[in-house]
Amino acid sequence: MVLAAVIATLTATAQETPNAQQARRVFEKAYNQVFGSQGATLHYDVNIIGIYKTQGTIWYKGKKQKFIDEKVNTWNDGTTAYMAYRKKRTVEIHHAQSDKKDKYSGKFKFSPDDFDYAIAEDGNDLLLLLKQKKHAKGTIKEVYAWVKRGTFEPLKLRIKVAFIWTTVTISQFRSGGITDDLFVFPRSQYKDWKFIDKRKE
Repeated sequence: MVLAAVIATLTATAQETPNAQQARRVFEKAYNQVFGSQGATLHYDVNIIGIYKTQGTIWYKGKKQKFIDEKVNTWNDGTTAYMAYRKKRTVEIHHAQSDKKDKYSGKFKFSPDDFDYAIAEDGNDLLLLLKQKKHAKGTIKEVYAWVKRGTFEPLKLRIKVAFIWTTVTISQFRSGGITDDLFVFPRSQYKDWKFIDKRKE
C-alpha cells in the first residue's frame, strides 16, 4: 500500500511540488551521510533477484573506497584500486574509476539529477521513490530507498537496472570518523601473492 501511494504521488506530481522538494531534501541528507567528505561505513546484504547474493562491509570517503565481501578484499585510494581474491591468492590492480574492477560496478551508474522524487511515510520510517526522467543516460531506472525518520540513516534499497531488481539491506551504519589510512593497500601483507596489473588492458 505504501509503495502504491508513493508511485501515485510521483505519477500525479512534478519535480516542483512540495512532496518532490521534500523528497529531494531528505534524499540529499541521506546521500551525504554516506558519500560526504566525512566518510561512512556500513554492512550490506545484496540480493539480485535471487540469482546472486553476497554480503560484506564497505567504507567510503570522497572518491576512496574499501570493501570486504565473501571473496575479495579491496582498497581504492582514489587513484588505484587493489582487489585481493583470497581463494586464488591473486591481487588485481585497476585504475580507480575502471568499470572492469568487477562485473557489477559498471551496471550501477547513478546521478541524483537523473530522477524525479517522491516521499511517503512507511511505519516509523520514510520511503523515497526515485524514477528516472526521460532521456536520462544512467543505467538505474528506479530506486526505492527506506531511511530512518529523523536521522535519515539508510536502511534498505531496491534498485531497478533494465528489468532486473536488486535489493540491498543495510545495517551497522556509521557516518564520520573514517580515516584516510583505511584506503591504503597493505602491500606487505600480500607479498607472496600473484599481482596482475589490469591498468593497461
